[in-house]
Amino acid sequence: MTDTIEKIRNFVLCGHSGAGKTSTAEALLFNMNKINRLGRIADGTTVSDYDKDEIERQMSVKMSLLNGVWKDHQFNILDTPGYADFIAEAKGALRVTDNAVVLVDAATGVEIGTERVWNFAAEYNVPRLIVINKLDREELDLDQILEVAQERFGRQVVPVQLPVNPGSGFNQIVDLVSMKLLTYADGKAQESEIPGDLQDQAQTLHEQLVEAVAETDEELMEKYFGEGELSAEELNAGLHQAIVQQELFPVYYSDAFNNVGISALMDGLITYLLSPAKAPGLLLQDSEGNEIALEGKADASLSALVFKTLAEQHVGELTVMRLYSGSLKPGDEAVNPGKRANERIGQIYMLNGHERNELDAAKAGDIVALVKLKSTHTGDTLCAKGGGALPGIEFPEPLIRVAITPKEQGEEDRMSTGLSQLHGEDPSFTFSYDPEVHQSILSAQGELHLETIRGRLKERFGVEIDTESPRIPYRETVRGNAEGHHRHKKQSGGRGQFGEVFVRISPKERGEGFEFSNAVVGGSIPTNFIPAVEKGVIEALPEGPVSGYQVIDVLVSVYDGKHHPVDSDEVSFKLAGAQAFKQAFLNAKPTLLEPIYHIDVTVPEEFMGDVMGDISGRRGQITGTNSEGHFQTIHAEVPLAEIDRYATTLRSISQGRGMHVQKFVRYQEVPGEIMTKISEAAEKKKEAA
Repeated sequence: MTDTIEKIRNFVLCGHSGAGKTSTAEALLFNMNKINRLGRIADGTTVSDYDKDEIERQMSVKMSLLNGVWKDHQFNILDTPGYADFIAEAKGALRVTDNAVVLVDAATGVEIGTERVWNFAAEYNVPRLIVINKLDREELDLDQILEVAQERFGRQVVPVQLPVNPGSGFNQIVDLVSMKLLTYADGKAQESEIPGDLQDQAQTLHEQLVEAVAETDEELMEKYFGEGELSAEELNAGLHQAIVQQELFPVYYSDAFNNVGISALMDGLITYLLSPAKAPGLLLQDSEGNEIALEGKADASLSALVFKTLAEQHVGELTVMRLYSGSLKPGDEAVNPGKRANERIGQIYMLNGHERNELDAAKAGDIVALVKLKSTHTGDTLCAKGGGALPGIEFPEPLIRVAITPKEQGEEDRMSTGLSQLHGEDPSFTFSYDPEVHQSILSAQGELHLETIRGRLKERFGVEIDTESPRIPYRETVRGNAEGHHRHKKQSGGRGQFGEVFVRISPKERGEGFEFSNAVVGGSIPTNFIPAVEKGVIEALPEGPVSGYQVIDVLVSVYDGKHHPVDSDEVSFKLAGAQAFKQAFLNAKPTLLEPIYHIDVTVPEEFMGDVMGDISGRRGQITGTNSEGHFQTIHAEVPLAEIDRYATTLRSISQGRGMHVQKFVRYQEVPGEIMTKISEAAEKKKEAA
């Protein structure tokens, strides 16, 4: 590891699934002499895809941390999955990185996953460069890909290279900064003059690049218009400044599988990207909106963010963290302000895939793993005493929900313990018991994510689970006004029970909740028994009189009743209140409400008609659409009952190229024929019980 923070480059490899992130990681490691041959995904021999699931599926399912040295600079590389189910891994990595390398497949161009990681990087203010990869493919339209990238990400997208011979045998690139031809063989570039037949095209692109850089800086603009050119030093410095300020996004070209173009990319990472001394994560805001600046120095106060928790065989839990400022060594004490806990620092590791190298210390700019922390997990801060918590990571909302039960009776506790531990490693899924529907609900990012969780639960905790569609949390309410009455009378020798209650019920506006009022006059019910009537009504709300679903948005008023000087007590009035409420409810035009979700569905244009038809078939109401280049986003409101595992259906309709996000918005009335079916099903279940 380098001793100089300015010579560290932290960056994420991110992009749509299949863009070549893992192959790029292999080429980076090979060029840094960390491996002596390029691993292959098909053979299960890559450094970053070492997990059993990844080898079997031939795809990344979690973030891997890699490292090496290139030209005296330390590279800390975060290789992230591109498949939509595991996109949260990319978001976590982008939260702590200083730079993003966005991979684009030269055959398919900018896709949904490309946009998602781009937006995550923009959210965290991370400088980006684009690598159009897989230039060994035939019949590529690179001009079209560049045009779409500029449409989607702005005219700040500018090529810094010209690929000479894309297709089979691709091995030549013109560097538009140095204006030299790079010819690759065995991963190494030979520099030479640009051939005559390419000079005009290269010169035109060079001038476009120089002009784009000059436009980002007044001094450079004056120099450029005055002299018609910038020196190599001025161009490099101006390009660096424009990239780190996100005024330009340079485009590189590569064939990572054959290690073509990767060394030039690595040189660009050193020349143009940020060191941790000026990381975007150093400037923060406190709860009152005041700016706080951390110092990217080893001798500053400690401030570090945990962004991943790994469970490694024979080691246990590894806590992966980025140090923004300060330093750590084994034996130090650090504070977790969010958990109000102190942590004793044990072993510190630098990770390279599954390999671990023990360190004597870690400092600002480093990304390392700690072992055996007691209370610290993903999203937590470690800092010096008196320090504050860093902003955490807001993971994407889960998209599919399933009800789960263990296959073997009596394994509920082991299932809960296992899922709790797995959630600590992967906060992008949630698990909880829902007392309303009486089911344990597991929410994940998609089918493959769910399958991965099930596999880990079985392999590591020995628990197999069954899944089914979760019950829908319908609600009951009323549309009219009505009265109800009940007399509770019980005599069985000695003191009896007596309480008589009259109530009125009326609807409230949606979202206003339940309200109870006392309208009794003349003491027909003594004041001390009114709370018992209210308690009886409240206890009846969770299981409504129609189908057993929670009652919402009603006003219940007790206005009359009778009592007995000896036999009346709180229990009598509680029972009478509950029964009077149920009778009034059934007389007040009861109805069922269902949860409605707002969904935003983004798909390539050619799938828009099919997707809109499918939404309409799900009782969805399309509220609008908007176009974003080749992609269309459909906005709609759909009942939760109709979007069970919708992520799977959408991927099928859109050939895996669509994505959606969903969010609860409100409850609304269920159509009459559907309400009848729900009520009949509830009645049958009641009878069966």
